[in-house]
Amino acid sequence: MRLFPRTRRKDPERTMTVVEHLEELRYRLIVSLGAIGVGSVAGWFLYEPVVHLLREPYCDTIEALPPGNRPPTGCSFVFGSPLDAVAVKLKVVVFLGLAVALPIVLYQLWAFIVPGLTKRERRLAGPFVLSSVILFLLGAVFAYLTLPRGLSFLLGFAGEFVVPLLTADRFLGFVMMLTLAFGISFEFPIVLIFLSLAGILSSQRLREWRRGALVVLAVFAAVITPSADPYTMIALTIPLYLFYEAAILVARLMRR
Repeated sequence: MRLFPRTRRKDPERTMTVVEHLEELRYRLIVSLGAIGVGSVAGWFLYEPVVHLLREPYCDTIEALPPGNRPPTGCSFVFGSPLDAVAVKLKVVVFLGLAVALPIVLYQLWAFIVPGLTKRERRLAGPFVLSSVILFLLGAVFAYLTLPRGLSFLLGFAGEFVVPLLTADRFLGFVMMLTLAFGISFEFPIVLIFLSLAGILSSQRLREWRRGALVVLAVFAAVITPSADPYTMIALTIPLYLFYEAAILVARLMRR
């Protein structure tokens, strides 16, 4: 197998062999990992401003707690071993690298599935990448706006006898998982529209599944969010259902 196979074939309509699919997958993974590595360099310089931004909702939540429930460290985080500080920074830097490289990663994903699409559907690469990036960023913003309410519920749930003392690794890991949960979930309409284009779903079928879809989306929101608090679950369920309705409208406009 070649390390960097040709990604453009002379006959794009030709069916690829299993070996060619594996070569193509390996190439797309290498490009995506390289993009994340380059993005991580930018993430290294973005580390401090991003951490300060993520720390603001936590500080606001701590200040809103009763005096007896506030941790002795204020809104500063702690770590239990010398390696924790290194691990925290590396995790955040790689996460930021993924965010920076997201357009390239999504394009590589689209380019990998292109051989299975029609010529008309291949022209949707640009709209697919652009809308996916916008929706992911919208989900990340939504997660950040939901964070203070969720933290307030979680940190005050145990009552006045428990004082929170969070490590940087636990808190930032929680925020990153919450951001990923919202960002990935906000790609939901892209999936529905893609299935409609492929003829697997229709606007009529989606309308028939409305009630069941609402229940499934609520369960999905409860499972995928790391906090499991009602505020975060509702904050995710509402936009997902609105996306479902929007997908019905788009499928109807496409006469699917």
